[in-house]
Amino acid sequence: MRTAYSVETVRAAERELMARLPEGTLMQRAAAGLAAACADLLGRVYGSRVVLLVGSGDNGGDALYAGARLARRGAGVSAVLLNPERAHAGGLAALRRAGGSVVPAAGAERVILRADLVLDGIVGIGGKGGLRADAAALVAVVERSRAAVVAVDLPSGVDADTGEVRGEAVRADLTVTFGTHKPGLLIDPAREYAGVVRLVDIGLSLPGEAEIEALQHADVAGLLPVPGAESDKYRRGVVGIAAGSARYPGAAVLAVAGALRGGAGAVRYVGPAGDAVIARFPETLVSDQGPAKAGRVQAWVVGPGAGDDAASVAEVLEAEVPVLIDADGLRLADRDAVRGRGAPTLMTPHAGEAAALLGVAREEVEGARLESVRELAGRYGATVLLKGSTTLVADSGGGAVRVNPTGTGWLATAGSGDVLSGLTGSLLAAGLSALDAGSVGAYLHGLAGRLAADGGPVGAGDVAGAVGVAWRDVRG
Repeated sequence: MRTAYSVETVRAAERELMARLPEGTLMQRAAAGLAAACADLLGRVYGSRVVLLVGSGDNGGDALYAGARLARRGAGVSAVLLNPERAHAGGLAALRRAGGSVVPAAGAERVILRADLVLDGIVGIGGKGGLRADAAALVAVVERSRAAVVAVDLPSGVDADTGEVRGEAVRADLTVTFGTHKPGLLIDPAREYAGVVRLVDIGLSLPGEAEIEALQHADVAGLLPVPGAESDKYRRGVVGIAAGSARYPGAAVLAVAGALRGGAGAVRYVGPAGDAVIARFPETLVSDQGPAKAGRVQAWVVGPGAGDDAASVAEVLEAEVPVLIDADGLRLADRDAVRGRGAPTLMTPHAGEAAALLGVAREEVEGARLESVRELAGRYGATVLLKGSTTLVADSGGGAVRVNPTGTGWLATAGSGDVLSGLTGSLLAAGLSALDAGSVGAYLHGLAGRLAADGGPVGAGDVAGAVGVAWRDVRG
């Protein structure tokens, strides 16, 4: 599992380690890893042209020491000091001893435009807000150049703890981060600025519970429900789908499609789209008597394409089994009814739906995804899966927020969320917790989207059809 820790936690771990090491050892470890990553990116170090953008903090020292290592290997290294009086003295001396030079700000543009690689050491993990005007001007020149951009620890101008970008920031091709990932490297919009992320181990001792978790194949494989020799369809779990309407029958079909591939033993459908569901999936158990009379289920999915069917939403919320609320169900669900439930609840809004529930603009949710998912989980006393460019899953009780690493832009297509709801509801019925069901569902859904798209447009039905392939790939 990939984990990320807050700035406060990282700094505490660094202080504890530095107290046990000779002075400067930690920075040298970081610089060695940084220089190696730059060398790998350059391919040929000797004769290459490297420019360091150096701020006043330890990030600037990391950049200077890494630049010294590259200069000793034959690179032409020039440092642009944004605050010369506060530049790291030891790093600057090391660069000069290795043959590197300092370029005045007035001559920086010409040097940057000729560079093969630019190293961003402007602002460290404690930076807040966007870049200052002088730094932003240099970064604008970098964007006009053809140089590869490597960020030191994280791109300058992004928030390490939240992933927010409030102003101008560096867009890196590669970010070399030290000790652990930072939340901003895994969460959009900052994630888009980081490029490829390379983690360098510098020996930090970190606590057991992280700020952010990102499941990987092995983690997901360990959570997937696997039928035993004595399993039958009821032991494997039955998921109920209360979805669709005369206007949106396709939402019901797609939610059932996802549910049938999610590991539960059977799917019960309740709603007005029964004929469409049976025509496509004859194995579905269909009822028109309402959720309470549909028969036994281990979990419910309610809301996709439901229109204004508030009665079904209220009826499902009274059930004493886990419930997933999506789409129209989010608008129709009474907050007190959700908070008062004894069984787990999983809400799956996209940014627009989350914004409506929080009473803020969509842009505010998209710009502060971590804060938004936590706030929504707390308000509703539910687990919340916030869909989007980086899908986040948060429990109401706090703890690590899960971020999904498998998504693709091709999943931004009509009906894709209905498939996710059915798939995740099936995992709930199979016995996974709301946090695990949301995390595993998002992982499989994102992977299925990648496999189905294969670099081109894809429909929601194609995504549902690829879930089995994704499942086998994870377990493979």
